[in-house]
Amino acid sequence: MKLNKLCIVFALAFAGGAGHAQEQVFRAGAAVSVITPPIGYSINGNMQDGLVKHIHDDTHARAIVMDDGRTKLAIVVSDLCMVYKETLDKAKKRAHELTGIPVENMMMSATHTHSAGTACSVFQSDPSPAYLDFLSERIADALIRANNNLVPAEIGWGKGYEASQVHNRRWFMKSEKGMTNPFGGVDKVRMNPGVKNPDLKEPAGPTDPEVSVLALKARTGEPIAVLANYSLHYVGGTGGGEISADYFGMFAGRLKEMVGHGNPNRPFVGIMSNGTSGDINNIDWKSGSWKPDGAYAQMQRVANLVAGEAYKAVSAMQFVGWVPLASAQKEISLGVRKPTAAELQRARDILSKHQDKVLKDREAIYARESVLIDKYPDKVPLIIQAFRIGDLAISAIPCEVFVEIGLEIKEKSPFASNFTISLANGYNGYLPTPKQHSWGGYETWRARSSYLEVQASEKITATLFPLLNDLKKQP
Repeated sequence: MKLNKLCIVFALAFAGGAGHAQEQVFRAGAAVSVITPPIGYSINGNMQDGLVKHIHDDTHARAIVMDDGRTKLAIVVSDLCMVYKETLDKAKKRAHELTGIPVENMMMSATHTHSAGTACSVFQSDPSPAYLDFLSERIADALIRANNNLVPAEIGWGKGYEASQVHNRRWFMKSEKGMTNPFGGVDKVRMNPGVKNPDLKEPAGPTDPEVSVLALKARTGEPIAVLANYSLHYVGGTGGGEISADYFGMFAGRLKEMVGHGNPNRPFVGIMSNGTSGDINNIDWKSGSWKPDGAYAQMQRVANLVAGEAYKAVSAMQFVGWVPLASAQKEISLGVRKPTAAELQRARDILSKHQDKVLKDREAIYARESVLIDKYPDKVPLIIQAFRIGDLAISAIPCEVFVEIGLEIKEKSPFASNFTISLANGYNGYLPTPKQHSWGGYETWRARSSYLEVQASEKITATLFPLLNDLKKQP
């Protein structure tokens, strides 16, 4: 009995006493750093490399830091197509040295805009080492500045829905026309099959129209930040060689107009993170309702619609003055889908017939990828991570995650609310399910954009669910 009383006294002292629970202070801060590459640098996101010719709108690293008095969590979302784990590890190390926040409490991701500076070697684009160094510093700076901006705050979360801008881009077709792949086989599924194609049969997967929203405001009333999550790959429709944050950046600007600019010394930060959008874009292939009408018009339309849903969610939120924070992560190793000896020889034979510096033939492009993948290690490391924010969980996976995986996580999560940030803490290519692998299609074609073992998605969720369950059990 004495021991039990002692434990109770210790617990009350640690919490500040049962009569002083209202004194628990939740704090939050947000900040942005510009990460725009110089003109003349590489733009990735296509089969051939591009060069920066003009800056349409600056790209940013957008950060929030939350503090429950015991634990700090930091989230940084950068306007990049994808970014190396090594670059983010350097950013985390620097941020830790200057803030004391543990690196495992930092979640860093890319938006997947296809009009940003190259931060990963993919297809025929390679990053500048100088740009990678710049990124690691500037991404860290965003987090550090957000930590510097911490003020007593309130927090809330909710969701909206925007179904009109998410469509599965993988389709079963009525015939095998156009279904060949770069490896000499025939696929069962085709990506981006053509608007109103008469051979369209049915989509090969679902969509997720949910707009998940986390909002932070100062106790004095000013908005601090909104972090949103939407399972849309990207929009595109830029001018040639132009840098743009795509709809992710336009969402941030539009939301600031709606929510307010915040404290002049700590301006409001809007953030759109990429959900599980590996097989989702905003083209309605069946009806053809998607009609691009000039550069940047479609991404602004999407940004306005999704920002409107986010704003409605914020307006309906019940904000609270304190929630517990926690993080959990585990590094796992997954196998690499390397070419067989016969496949490697075929790739080399194809390349021997293409001496062009820039490859344009699809078979040759993928033959080069096979040769490069053969040099990869047999297994690669991935960080699987989850944050607890009250009864909200945020999962993080370093891949272009297929939407059905995200829907499964939402369904099976022990938390009342859960969303997943893709392309987080590194880049390991597309993450289809084993069934989707069996159907083929672009997202499954072996390359540096898709190389994990066929069972990777199952091993990742088998790692993630125990992390979520452990977080749920924490007081």
